[in-house]
Amino acid sequence: MIATPTSSTNSLWRTIRPIGAATLHGIAFVDGKLIAIDTIKGHLLEIDPANDNTTIINPHATAEFLDATGIALWENTLWLTRENTVYCCQFGEFKLQEFVTLPYPANGVAVWQDTVYVTCQKMGDILIFDRQTKSQITQFFSPGVGVENITVCDEDLWVCDTTEQSVYCLDRATGDIKFSVLTPFASPTGLAFYRDRGNETLYVAYADEEAYLRDNPNAEPSHELTYRDRTFIHPLDYYYNPTEHFALSNGYLLEMIYTEEIAPLEDVSALPQVEWRIALPAETDRQKVKHIEPVGLPFTEEVVEGQRVAVFKFDTLQPSERHIFGWKALIEVRGIKYRLTPRDVEDLPELSPEFQSRYLVDDDELAMDQLVVRRAAKEAIGTETNLLRKVYKIRNYVYDELSYGIKPHIDTPDVVLDRGIGSCGEYVGVLLALLRLNGIACRTIGRYKCPPYAEQQGIPLQPDFNHVWLEFYVPGLDKWLPMESNPDDVGENGPYPSRFFMGLAWYHIEIGKGIPFETVTSKGLPLEEISLGDIAINHIRFTIVKELLPE
Repeated sequence: MIATPTSSTNSLWRTIRPIGAATLHGIAFVDGKLIAIDTIKGHLLEIDPANDNTTIINPHATAEFLDATGIALWENTLWLTRENTVYCCQFGEFKLQEFVTLPYPANGVAVWQDTVYVTCQKMGDILIFDRQTKSQITQFFSPGVGVENITVCDEDLWVCDTTEQSVYCLDRATGDIKFSVLTPFASPTGLAFYRDRGNETLYVAYADEEAYLRDNPNAEPSHELTYRDRTFIHPLDYYYNPTEHFALSNGYLLEMIYTEEIAPLEDVSALPQVEWRIALPAETDRQKVKHIEPVGLPFTEEVVEGQRVAVFKFDTLQPSERHIFGWKALIEVRGIKYRLTPRDVEDLPELSPEFQSRYLVDDDELAMDQLVVRRAAKEAIGTETNLLRKVYKIRNYVYDELSYGIKPHIDTPDVVLDRGIGSCGEYVGVLLALLRLNGIACRTIGRYKCPPYAEQQGIPLQPDFNHVWLEFYVPGLDKWLPMESNPDDVGENGPYPSRFFMGLAWYHIEIGKGIPFETVTSKGLPLEEISLGDIAINHIRFTIVKELLPE
């Protein structure tokens, strides 16, 4: 089911790339023009959203705008945050007047009538001031853990968080989160609504660095890896379904190809009556399979526990045979973020006996009988009884106990906990063990992530490695909710972002939910002495065909 859209398209749906901009933060729209602050250069920019034409509108006052991180416009008054202070001035005059100074850096600012909203990561709050008296009225908890910017639209506050890779919609009166969505790009730094012909579109600014190869005749070889600023503004598409407790964001049409190439590392005996099964992409709230076709060799299709599986059959697989076979799929994918609170999961029914026998057992060398694992399961939750809080505490406990490291093989959770270092697959194993020992049904999912470069459309992209995460089950609501296996690209010791707790970005590809991704049998029996890696090499390729326009 696709939720009813709460955003609508306008005549201008494009990526805006201001000329000469280095790092954009706060943005605002006025009279069809986009106003943005380049925090590195101190440039206040006026940008034509139709063609990127860019004008510096504070040519004699750039020093005053250096390091500014947020801007807002209200009744011809410009508001901005710089270091610990919120300033205001007449738009076009740029003679800054101090409004209020905080004990810590002020990150973003928004204004609605006589109310001024200021975000402050260090305080963990959104501070609300009276515009006339400059006195603080109240404050709300910040929805995320990173640096946040803010805008207002009617009865809602909209907040973007650089670390969370998210945009939150909050009730302007209470600060309660209505829903949140994952942004299609990392590091959102500013946001503003564009009004066109009665429609409203939320645009989000992004600013980070990208790696590139630079020619250098003095280096050996004659090029080197370096970094450059990367900044742009892109419309955010969002769909909120309160009944199903989720919100979707920008979607993409992807072509994914998965193939195996028979290439034994050493001589093996002939294998009679081989059936090679490869799971196919799943149908989910955020992922729709538009088309699947075979690559190299034909396959038949089976349905295993509700999941589609391609079956390739060989009468006899000879040691000298060489084949390339697999599938090509056309998939629509979107970001998804579920919105459930601990109150939503109180007084849940018991897991059914079927789920207990399938999802609370050690069925994958999880070492659930080992003392170190059982002790960790108990320490992780303490006295907590709420399912959602238990899952969150277990996640954070594992993040605290383990450091990330890529390894060629996966060890059992007892070994990983003793060592304190694990790969994503080992994080999954530890999480599965601790969750199941605490009575929480869970299963693995995933296999691959598309390289997250949404702007590189039409270019074949190859993932660097496979990837797995997990889902946990909420009885009563009959929902499987996703959770990333490791903190990925953020620092250790927290606070950890919750962007992928009950959420997946558009580039997560769900394949074979709750079943093995790939199996090979001979005469109906699994191969025992030969691993798949000994006889075949896999090839994975993604192509981002296009971004899906709002419906």
